[in-house]
Amino acid sequence: MDRRVNTMTSAISDDIQTAIIKNVITVVLCICINYVNGTLVHTFSKHQVLNMNPRYILYIHLVINDIILLTMFTLIQVLSYIVFTLNVSLCMVMVYIGVTASTNNPLTLAVMAVECYIAVCFPLRHSRICTVRKTYVAMGIIWLLSSLSTLPDIFVAVATESLEFFQSRVFCLSNTIFRHQHPSREEKRYIFNIVLMVLVWFILLYTYFMIISAAKAASADAKKARNTVLLHGFQLLLCLLTYAYNPIMQSLLLLFPNALRDIRFSVSILVHVLPRLISPVVYGLRDKTFRKYLKTLFCATNAKTHPQKTT
Repeated sequence: MDRRVNTMTSAISDDIQTAIIKNVITVVLCICINYVNGTLVHTFSKHQVLNMNPRYILYIHLVINDIILLTMFTLIQVLSYIVFTLNVSLCMVMVYIGVTASTNNPLTLAVMAVECYIAVCFPLRHSRICTVRKTYVAMGIIWLLSSLSTLPDIFVAVATESLEFFQSRVFCLSNTIFRHQHPSREEKRYIFNIVLMVLVWFILLYTYFMIISAAKAASADAKKARNTVLLHGFQLLLCLLTYAYNPIMQSLLLLFPNALRDIRFSVSILVHVLPRLISPVVYGLRDKTFRKYLKTLFCATNAKTHPQKTT
């Protein structure tokens, strides 16, 4: 293992008590949030009125992405504390899945905003434009575009690294598994992220103002769609926290230079974990249709858990 990895590993290692507390917090948050999101996915799969509706399909795609993101983050953190280093190939797969799912979220928000725009501004054509098949095609395109942010790095690593490197163990970070990337590659990734975010913000702003125009007719659906797009914007701001991770770390380290480990943990929770709470609150609880089926599920579960006594 090279000196850089040893330094990095020792720099983030905690005493046993602190490590246990941090991992318990992360795992408990992961289980709780994924339980709620898993309940939403289960509810979606059980009711045709939900799983045949493009709006709810896109919403569940967002929820599944949150589950993947949170699971990958928790796995990498817990394993890094338990075994410190991971096999390069395993780390590469986990980083690829996590980064792709992270990039999926803003693209999914953009598609959801377009669906709201079509539903309000072109209601008679909505059922023809927003079909279930087209929704799944759009999701496939989202995954394809998102993978472009990491796949080139993997191809370069496969072409330049030896077989021994892929069998070795490193501390699981992007810069330890993609060691020999050309500086221009980092610039291209930065440009890709900027273009992606500008495109998504343009779509959100365009659909929002178009829906505002439609809302002048005092349509309840138009006003609800306008509020939904505003919530998409809020979620997109949370997605941008991922790109602000390094600047936040650097700023806090200037103020607290001796608190690297605690700052890294706190910022990671803020950026990677807490935003995963937003989707269930924004959609699962706010949407009347979804809320109705969630209540039905919980009532049925409660009835099985606490059956009435017969006299």
